[in-house]
Amino acid sequence: MEHPGAESPGGGGSTSSSQEGDEPESPSGPGPEEGDEEEGGDEEVTAEAGAAVFTMMEDCLLKKIEISVSEAEKRTGRNTMNMQETYTAYLVETRAVDSQAEGHCSPPDSLWRRYSEFELLRNYLLVNYPHVIVPPLPEKRAEFVWHKLSADNMDPDFVERRRIGLENFLLRVASHPILCQDRIFNSFLTKESGWKEMVNETGFQLKADSRLKALNATFRVKNPDKRFTELKHYTDELQSVISHLLRVRARVADRLYGVYKVHGNYGRVFSEWSAIEKEMGDGLQSAGHHMDVDSVNSGCLLLVDRYAASIDDILEEEEHYADQLKEYLFYAEALRAVCRKHELLQYELETAAQDLTSKKQQCEELATGTVRTFSLKGMTSKLFGQETPEQREAKIKVLEEQIHEGEEQLKAKNLESRDFVKSAWTDIERFKEQKNHDLKEALISYAVMQISMCKKGIQVWANAKECFSKM
Repeated sequence: MEHPGAESPGGGGSTSSSQEGDEPESPSGPGPEEGDEEEGGDEEVTAEAGAAVFTMMEDCLLKKIEISVSEAEKRTGRNTMNMQETYTAYLVETRAVDSQAEGHCSPPDSLWRRYSEFELLRNYLLVNYPHVIVPPLPEKRAEFVWHKLSADNMDPDFVERRRIGLENFLLRVASHPILCQDRIFNSFLTKESGWKEMVNETGFQLKADSRLKALNATFRVKNPDKRFTELKHYTDELQSVISHLLRVRARVADRLYGVYKVHGNYGRVFSEWSAIEKEMGDGLQSAGHHMDVDSVNSGCLLLVDRYAASIDDILEEEEHYADQLKEYLFYAEALRAVCRKHELLQYELETAAQDLTSKKQQCEELATGTVRTFSLKGMTSKLFGQETPEQREAKIKVLEEQIHEGEEQLKAKNLESRDFVKSAWTDIERFKEQKNHDLKEALISYAVMQISMCKKGIQVWANAKECFSKM
């Protein structure tokens, strides 16, 4: 799953430096030549991030409370447009870990949440923690499924899988060293009513960056950080690989389902065959109709039929492993969100630096009376005469104030960008370890399940072979 050009998501293989803020007069991030001179900057930031990963998990919420989404319930109500709708509500339960350790088995605190409330929580976290790879929610409608599994979002099987996904989302947030401390998240777990009003009072919607603004920054930033550029490329390839893997699995599942179900026809075929046989007729008929379960022949073929019917359970179990892969398919967008935020900060930093340079040039031109570049203002001065010394002094004073403000703004932008890179890379290192562990476990479990399924098939047909040899 690893990107060939990086150790991990942006895995620190680049030599570009991110020492934003060292030079407040210019935008952060070195040019192509500067990167070679400052080799080792990335390693320093990555080393700091890696060291922080192991210390951040000490105070996570999951060490204090147990969280579960225990059941789902279909409900009918009215939406904001006063129209009747059918939706699914999920029961969120929490219980203090201390009470269980002390031997008290108190009932858990519980409340019901809709999927839309989970979405609201995640949107809030995305806006307020732009440097964090916010865990994704399970899909609203099923994708990459084999044909027998319904894509209807009200289907009981799909609702159950989404319930598991929502519980996993809460566990991910609760185990995150930063997100778990958010008061809104804690209110989501503990306050039955008034939670939405608390979220809206934060005004997080006003802080959200528009897609147009982010897209503009993507195309106009002049000195992008190479590590974040590599992270974007890695994210695109990871999403492409997992999407293809899920499609292949769905196609294989469809074919397996068809092949295994055909095995169920063996009983009918052997029963029909028995009608034209004399010496083998009784055995084939017995096998075909399973009239005598204790019979060697019928017992063997009954096993084959049961094996054929077991494909439903096998493929439903496969869906749980597929959902683990889907989670990282959706994680890709969370990684992109972090990259977009960095591009936006970098673009704002470059814009502030350009504006400051322009004002300094204007001030110098007014002070010396020379114009370095062609401008309408310069042509006007030549046509209608120069400004009076008093007017020039007044303009210089205004520009000096603007330059001072611009320098302070640029310093603040440099500091914001530097802090963002440090915090984001710490979370990227944490995510990298989580991803490698989770995908390794999921793929191993999937392989073990396939091996077990194949062994079961081999045993069934070995028994059948032995039975047929005795006919």
